[in-house]
Amino acid sequence: MSKQTMGAGDLLVRIGAIVFLVGAVGTLATVAPLLLDTRRLPTPAYFVSMLMAVGMALAFGGLLKAALAQRQAAQVGPAPEGGGQTAAEL
Repeated sequence: MSKQTMGAGDLLVRIGAIVFLVGAVGTLATVAPLLLDTRRLPTPAYFVSMLMAVGMALAFGGLLKAALAQRQAAQVGPAPEGGGQTAAEL
């Protein structure tokens, strides 16, 4: 794992990606019986495929949050060199 700290919205993007992948697997599982001419899956399986849109919305929300945080940081000004520590603290 990287030692880089997570920025604003990073967690939402990761959760959104996971939810999207679960929805994508659900979509493949619900479309396969239609293409293979087998018995249809129950209705809850179709609701799982709707998670793709939920995951996409979460990821876009995380990207928006990260962009807004980056914009606010740019308006405040650049961070001081050395991670914000003064020469006396080093």
